[in-house]
Amino acid sequence: MARLEFYFDCSSPWTYLGFTRIQPVAEEFGIDIDWKPFLVGGVFNTVNGSVYEARANPVPVKMAYYKKDMADWARFCGIRIGNPPVFPVNSVKAMRGCFVAMEQGKLVPYATAVFDAYWGDLKDISQDEVMAAIVQKVGMDLDDFFGKIGSQPYKDRLRANTEELIARGGFGSPTVYVDGTDMYFGNDRIELIRAALQDRQAA
Repeated sequence: MARLEFYFDCSSPWTYLGFTRIQPVAEEFGIDIDWKPFLVGGVFNTVNGSVYEARANPVPVKMAYYKKDMADWARFCGIRIGNPPVFPVNSVKAMRGCFVAMEQGKLVPYATAVFDAYWGDLKDISQDEVMAAIVQKVGMDLDDFFGKIGSQPYKDRLRANTEELIARGGFGSPTVYVDGTDMYFGNDRIELIRAALQDRQAA
């Protein structure tokens, strides 16, 4: 059976799309996704500074199409993607929280709630009260959650995933690996991932 790793940061709208679309593909092939939370800002700072240059000097016609493209994809996937007033957002707490959710078998509902709070409800996920509402929504203990995400082991796990992605040649979110070395970047590569899984299944 093929191995599927999904590196993600909830602060990325394209990742929300990819997160939504990769799940039925994994189900189709009977594969458990190895979820890999990381900090996309840490990757940008190290290997992909051009993202900041593009934000500082946007191309008007490209930006207009970007907005249309995003709206088309959101409608296609049946999810809400708006324009959060705080962007980019500090997603450190949310992404450390993914490890807490994973320990309780709640990664998918937790990450979905984070994505929807930020991109759908346009709430600032860097704020404790916003995260507290998400934690309660998915049935996790508040004291346990905040105690863990403030502790060194959870800080280290997020940093380790970020450094691991850089070492493996990644430069953004979402990044997917099939069988360890076959890398795909972006929501619009899901079809290629599905094709790769089909090839492996047929081999």
